[in-house]
This record gives sequence, structure tokens and C-alpha cells, in this order.
Amino acid sequence: MTALPGETPGTVGTDTPQDAVSPPEAGAEGPEHAGAPDASDAPDAPDASDAPDPSDAPDAPDASEGGESSGTPADADDDARGDAEAEAGADAAPAEAAPAAELSEAQAELAAQRELRERIERRKAEKAAPIAAGTGLSGTAADLLAAVRAVESGEKAGAAFFDRPAAAPTSRRPAPAAAQPPRTSAPEAVPTARTATPETLDAVRAVLTEGGAPEALARPAVGALGEQAAELLRTDPWRLLAVPGVRPEQADGFARALLGADCGPDDGRRTAALVGWLLERAALQGHTALDAEAVRTALAERAVGDPDAAVRDAVEEGVALVFQEGDEPSADDAGAADSDGEADEAGDADVAREPVQVLLGLDRYALAEESLADGLARLVNSCEKAADWAEAAAAAPGPSAAELIRTTAAAGLVAHSGGEAARAEPAALIAAARGLGLRALGATHSEDGRRRLAAATGDPDTAVTLSGLLSGAQGPGRDEDGALALDLLVVLDAPQLDVEGAAVLVEALADGARLVLSGDPGVLGSAGAGRVFADVLASHACPQVVSRTPDPGPIGELVSGIGIGELNQVDAPGKEVVIVPVRDAGEAVHRTVQLVADSVPRAFGIPAEETQVITVGHGGAAGTRALNEALKQRLNPGPGRFGGFDPGDRVVHVPAPGRAVPGVVLSADAEGLRLDCGGVPVVVPQERVESSVRHGWALSAHQAAGMRWPAAVVVLPGDAAQGLSRPWVYTAFGRGERHLSVVHGVDQALPHAVAQVPAQERTTRLRPLLEALPTPDAAS
Repeated sequence: MTALPGETPGTVGTDTPQDAVSPPEAGAEGPEHAGAPDASDAPDAPDASDAPDPSDAPDAPDASEGGESSGTPADADDDARGDAEAEAGADAAPAEAAPAAELSEAQAELAAQRELRERIERRKAEKAAPIAAGTGLSGTAADLLAAVRAVESGEKAGAAFFDRPAAAPTSRRPAPAAAQPPRTSAPEAVPTARTATPETLDAVRAVLTEGGAPEALARPAVGALGEQAAELLRTDPWRLLAVPGVRPEQADGFARALLGADCGPDDGRRTAALVGWLLERAALQGHTALDAEAVRTALAERAVGDPDAAVRDAVEEGVALVFQEGDEPSADDAGAADSDGEADEAGDADVAREPVQVLLGLDRYALAEESLADGLARLVNSCEKAADWAEAAAAAPGPSAAELIRTTAAAGLVAHSGGEAARAEPAALIAAARGLGLRALGATHSEDGRRRLAAATGDPDTAVTLSGLLSGAQGPGRDEDGALALDLLVVLDAPQLDVEGAAVLVEALADGARLVLSGDPGVLGSAGAGRVFADVLASHACPQVVSRTPDPGPIGELVSGIGIGELNQVDAPGKEVVIVPVRDAGEAVHRTVQLVADSVPRAFGIPAEETQVITVGHGGAAGTRALNEALKQRLNPGPGRFGGFDPGDRVVHVPAPGRAVPGVVLSADAEGLRLDCGGVPVVVPQERVESSVRHGWALSAHQAAGMRWPAAVVVLPGDAAQGLSRPWVYTAFGRGERHLSVVHGVDQALPHAVAQVPAQERTTRLRPLLEALPTPDAAS
């Protein structure tokens, strides 16, 4: 099978086929989730849906964010989840963790109580019953519930609660606010981390120093554990694992220094912290739950003598929740169930046992999935069919758009799938609904997507970003009940929705509103935990419209083939697709700079600022760091006088986990670094620049998801082979509108990945929850 056609001006050489490269192991470095800091340096893993290995998952799995294991140092793609970096310390001393500014309450550990487990058990026994109003919650979950009730009562404004990553909602209505006209873009101030008093920081530093840990962990520890961090760390040193970037062996060293002979591998505090740590790492790889047997295996590999008892104690202490399809297991079942996951059928020991998967999960994701499932069912069941959309459907620009309009008229929830050209169909739906006098709006993952949607509808007021809509900075505002003042919301780039963000979004919609989830199922998944769009499609909980509009041109033909597992040679008479063979990483960097600075502008008239470089990971000899350094030297040389940046530098700003916003540096002053992010001015405080701003001439595929550029240069050095998968290639190759260059050094690993390395499933509970809920109007 041929890889790609064509050659770049000034380039010679051909691909030399080699033996096929085996696909990455399931336990190899996790997908591009970037939230925890990386401890090493190698290309990021490309696939957000790669299954994790709980016993040896990477420190900084990427998104949406599988890493390299080809002999180069491993580096997790820490972009989409906050780009926090911390290097692991030696001799079990905790690594220097991410700055506190990157932490959020949604990332803090939530202590699940027995009441919450009982509530979820009752809900699974009574499928139609709504979720109880937050009984049994504590910690951050209780704070969230109090916040929701505060805004419902009018005590606080709702927009104040959307400056952090979305947390699982505990109430159907978001912040009430008066209805407002569409807002114009205003300077965006980056939210700051939880403030800590000097006394609190001094107390935490004292404990850290006593335990041999770096004082730099003080602020992140307060961000993760709160004002009582010093006391918590002294009584339970393994709580240090709640700080991003800290590994179990480092927390063990800290505990030994503080507790001496009073601690051991089976200390209940240690085993509980390990269970929570494993589940948090799985969430960074996209999972909302883990198989209980995998958790027990991981605990055994970390010297826990009785993993069954450790899991059972973690469930009883509320560190984790236990779930099972069919009959609910007890805490004893979770700790002592047969390793093959089988369970006796109740009341009949002679009946053959059927395999049952026992799952463990954090309550924040359990609550989000339960709330999201109920919210989607509410939309499905509360929407009345509309009879006056026939004329609008008849006037649609194509058959797929007409089908989407007719389907939306009859359903409260619709799933629409298709490629880049299919985005015109949601645009036609929005225009048709607004023509009927409905309050209709489209929301996208990125500012670039918003501009493209606005161009498709011909009205800039019809498109917003999801973050802008939820924060109140964009969109129509709220009605008197606190719901979004909308009759129809179309969410494009739906695969980028994580379960917590989706739950908040659905809770913001009023009864009777219509929701259309639209996206390309072939692209990489969300940076956060969950696979919302895929679960909605798989559950058949709503009508589905599959676009019949193909993506045009050689790039569209190439990407469409990749989507079905074929890397075909395409006819590109205008050199829309070009392959640039390289022998090593050094040549890959050289050719990439040549393409961006010289070849593409000369051959296609596309300036360097409109060409995006995409590579597998941040580390390695041809990762984003090396490429950005080389591109800066060529395109915008300077001393980096503003924290490593100069005016004119292309950057990517990560204001919150899961959001990567391209921008350009304007200037800097006492307030911070000033950026232009797609026409929106942004000020990044000085203390957040190092942790949340990176150079952006080169991005990872997860950072680039949901955006397109006139030209894209995809860099595949030899050490990227095991980081490739079909979703990664599909996403990366689809980012160029007019031109795609592939700097190709992986030989037959590329067609092998397209044909034989599909996305691996994320473990979630949303699909069975949706299948169990009553949805009388859902399509079969």
C-alpha cells in the first residue's frame, strides 16, 4: 500500500518499505491527556482512547488528550490538560509539581460517602427515578451543591462558577441571571488559583521540609488539599499523591520520613491513596472507571500484600465507588470477587454464572454520568414535535441537511455525524430554526470553529464557543429560571465533550429545548474523562443522522480513506498532498522549517503564520519543543524577554484543562503577558505564564483538534512510530484546508497504524445508563 503521493520542491528521495511495526501495547504511555506533569521526555501518545495500564500508566497521560517506547525518553502529552510540567525528584523525593494555578476544585479528590453509593444503587434499581438532590456529599461535591443552590436562590451570580473546569452538576438549573443580548468579546482575564495565606504556606513548607519534599510543592498542595493541607499531610503523608506530578514512590519516601517505623506498604492510608491515585490517572486517560481486577493487580505490583482488602477498604472509606452491570455488588464483592469477574445468579447456585465486570470509579465522574444521563433523557422526553418545519426542510441546501432539519423537528436530542464538509448541515439547521423565529445557536470547541460556523451561517451572532457560552461571555444569556435562553443548541466538535463539561451544558438547557450533538466520530476524543459523543451514538438513545456529504478534494479523499482503515494514494495534481521522506529526527526538523518558511509560501502563497505544524508529542528530537525552538529561530528570533516569549511569537494558551487556545504574543506589562487569541485579547498573569503558555508554531494533534488552517505540516519522525493510531492520523491529516505536507520518517508504521491500530475503548458508564433510562421518543 502506498503512503502518499507527490514531492516537495527541493526534496528528493523515496520511501523505503520496512517490516511492519507492531501496534503499541495497551499499557504503553497513555493518550494525550496532559494534566499531570510529565517526568520524562518523549513523543506524546496520540490516542485519547488508549486503554490505560493502571499498574504502570505514565505520569502525564495525554488527552484527549499511548506514548513512545522506541528508545527515546518517554514524554506524555501534557497539553490539553493544562501543560503542567514537573520533573521527578531522586530517591523518592516528590517531584516539583505543577503550579497551583493549574489546579481546580474539579481535579481535587472527592470523598464519596455511603449515602451516595446507596443513592446510585437505588437509582439503578429504579431506572426511571431522578437523582436525589445531593444527599451524602462532602468536600468539593458539597461545595458545588451549595454553589448551585446559592445561585438558584439568587444569592450569587452564576457566571462566577464557570471560571474553572466543569464539575459534575447536582442541580438541573445553572446560575439564574437576567436574559441579556449577545455579548461582544471583551478582554479575558485568566482565572487565578485558590489563594493561600502566607501562614498556611509556611505551615505546609515546614511539613514538606520535614519529610524531605521540595518546598515548591507548598502552593500546589494547598490548591489540592485546601487550607488544612499541613495538618492533612502530617497525619496522612500519602495525601501528597493528590498533588499533580507526585508518584507513589515519592509519597512513600515522604511518609517514611514523617512516620518512620509506623508506616508500611499495607498502611490503610497508603492503600486508600493508591486506589484514588490509580483512578485519577485513569481519568487523565479518558476513563471514568476502572476494572476492579486491574486495580487489584496494580496494587499488588506496588507491594500491597492484600489487594482485595485494600480495594474493599477504599470502597468502605468512600475513596471509590463500586459498580456492576446486573446485580449491585457489595463492598466485599469488590474486594473479593473472583478474578474472572464472575458472580453467582441470585437464588440459584446451580445456574451457570455469567461474567460480570466490576468497576471502580471516583464519585465526581459517577455523579456527572448519572446527571448527564438524566439530563439527556429529560431533553428527549420534554420536547414536543414541531409540525411547521416541513417548508424549512424542503428549502435545505442538500438531502442530509433536510434530513437533519426534519429529525430535529421531531426530537429533543439528535446525534449528527459527518466530516468537515458536513458542518454545513448544522449551519443550515441553525439558519432554518432562526428563520422560524426560534432562538437557535451553534457552539464549537474553538474560536477557529466558531468563525467557520459563523461564515457558514452568514451571521456572527449564531456561533459561540462552548466556554464562552457557559461563562456568559458569549451567547444570549439566561432566562428568568437560570437556563440558557435557547430553543435549539447545536454543539459542533461533539467528540471533544468530556462527561463533566457535557453534564454542565445539559443542565443549562431548559425543558423543551432541543440539543443536537454534531461531530466526526473518527477524530481524537476529549481531553477530559468520558466519551460522551461515542456513548450517545452507541446507546441509540436518540435519532441519528449520518451525513452523506463527502469531504472534497485530495485531502478529503485521503482522510476519508483513513477513516475506514485505508491509506490510499490520491491524485493531487496541484500538490495538495505532498510527502517529504526523511531519515532521522534532525532532518525532520530541518525539512519542517524549510516547508513552513520557504516551500509552502512560495508554492501555494500561504504565509508561515497560516501554516500549522503538527507532531506526535512534546518531547523527543522532533517533538513540539524542538520544532518550536527551531521555528522561532527562523521566523521570529528574539531573546525571549517576556518569560521566554517575544512580541510576534505564536503560542498556545491553556486557560483550563482541556482547552488549548492558539494566540500571538502582543506585549507584556505588570499585569502579565498580553495575547491576541483569535481576535480576543487575553492577559495571562505572570505567575501563570510558565505553566499555561507554550510556543505554538508546532502543536500536538489533540491541541489541534477542532481547528483547521490553510496548510498543515504533519511531522512523523522515526521515534513516533508507536505513538501512531488511526484516530491520530485521521485528526492530524485533516487539519489542512488547502495543503498537507507529511514529513515522513516512520516507513511502514504509518499504513500499519491506519489499518491495524484503531482507537481503543475508554471505560465509561454513560452508555448503559442511557440504555437503561426511559426514552420513549428514542430511535430504535
